[in-house]
Amino acid sequence: MSSVLVIVEHDRGELASATLEALSAARPLAAQLGVPVVAAVCAGTDAIAATCAEYGASETVTLNHAMLSDFGPEAWGEALAQLVTSSQPVAALACGTDRGNEVMAHIAAIIDAPMVANCQSIDASASTWNITRVQWGGSLLEDCTLTATTKLVTVGHHAFEASPAPAGGATTSSFEPTLDASLARTVVVDRVVREAGVTLTTARVVVGGGRGVGSPEGFGILEELASELNGKVGCSRAVTNNGWRNHTDQVGQTGTRIAPDIYMACGISGAIQHWVGAMASKKILAINTDREANMVTKADYAVIGDLHKVIPAITAEIRRRR
Repeated sequence: MSSVLVIVEHDRGELASATLEALSAARPLAAQLGVPVVAAVCAGTDAIAATCAEYGASETVTLNHAMLSDFGPEAWGEALAQLVTSSQPVAALACGTDRGNEVMAHIAAIIDAPMVANCQSIDASASTWNITRVQWGGSLLEDCTLTATTKLVTVGHHAFEASPAPAGGATTSSFEPTLDASLARTVVVDRVVREAGVTLTTARVVVGGGRGVGSPEGFGILEELASELNGKVGCSRAVTNNGWRNHTDQVGQTGTRIAPDIYMACGISGAIQHWVGAMASKKILAINTDREANMVTKADYAVIGDLHKVIPAITAEIRRRR
């Protein structure tokens, strides 16, 4: 059946929020094509199927195989490629996360079809699609066309807002792929949990520090502010290069891309690589002594001053109001 097939990303049954973005992006595309949205999930659950229906999937197809119980890019790619070959959707779509892009690349290689990653907009009004996608880590937008019979695309992470669909009926079905034992070589077999709770990716408030913080100890005041706001502390590449913070805290093209309600960029000049990781923030507040800094000129709000005085003052005011 012709459809827009959405690749569901999840971690052992816990649905990734990126999937909701992909489903939301797929709905207007499917409406333009006059076809339904179908969700495809490796080793899915009833809860995942219910959420997919809530966000617009008229059907959820669960791919069943013992090898799919945990993430494996080769196994997932082969299983989903078999589903694509069998069902012949108009398009297969995923969110452009690390997993989404990796799995879609495997599908493209297996079925020998082109793939367009990190799309910001898609016009499917004709057989040849007109697409705008992010290139060079977000430093440029490229207009391109896609003419494949089955279009394989990923949409940029945080480029589409996740929103529930109007209530409608939904069905479930299953698909049994045939997987060679060798594909198990890239399936996750063990995990080390580093932290629980809010992460840079999910935080509604991120307090970022750059070279202007001055030292590892200087991040103490940022940690205090983030704690008051139930947020997370991030940093620029200059900070990780100096060994002040772990790479897992880095916001940017080669770090984590964030989309908080507000990003407080403290002592950060705003190099393009950092801006790429932060530009999906709903609001940006820059605190810097240099009013001409790139982050200051691009921010929604700016405080021109010494962060070592401004940040404690903000923290104190938050505590006073509470």
